[in-house]
Amino acid sequence: MSAEPTILPFKISVLVFLRDARGRFLLIRRRKAPNLNCWSPIGGKLEMAQGESPFECATRETGEEAGLAISAADLHLFGMISERGYEGTGHWLMFLFDCHKRMERLPEDIDEGHFGWFGREEIDTLALPPTDRTLVWPVYDKFRASFIAYRAECDPGAQLRMTVEESHLEPHGGPPF
Repeated sequence: MSAEPTILPFKISVLVFLRDARGRFLLIRRRKAPNLNCWSPIGGKLEMAQGESPFECATRETGEEAGLAISAADLHLFGMISERGYEGTGHWLMFLFDCHKRMERLPEDIDEGHFGWFGREEIDTLALPPTDRTLVWPVYDKFRASFIAYRAECDPGAQLRMTVEESHLEPHGGPPF
């Protein structure tokens, strides 16, 4: 008999991958949980009470956090991740967006954290959330021009497991993972 699933809050969020003209990624070092003191792409939670869509959330968060005005046309949805039991505190449904509009300058620090520009190779050496290192960045590398949906089992103390639920690769993309 299988155990009953843990009852935890469910949150819906977006991550937006922004770059400058040199191709460096904008990351924020978070001052708050989740991901305290870790570097990650900008993003935030959907305003569900207002019926905000993931695209609306991504454009709003990009303006609020990075100071960059964008529209839905500047975004490509390349991933959807369902994280069960993240840090033992909640379940997350995350929408991953690649932004085609480039940034011209580093944003000022905000309450959420401070920003930095990083080349893709540098990112692997930073303090990252564990799921960003093992799931989010590899998905970005492989699927940023296409699409993937997957479920990640993130229960503390258990091995991180990923199940691909749907993927679409460019002609030379190869098999998922």
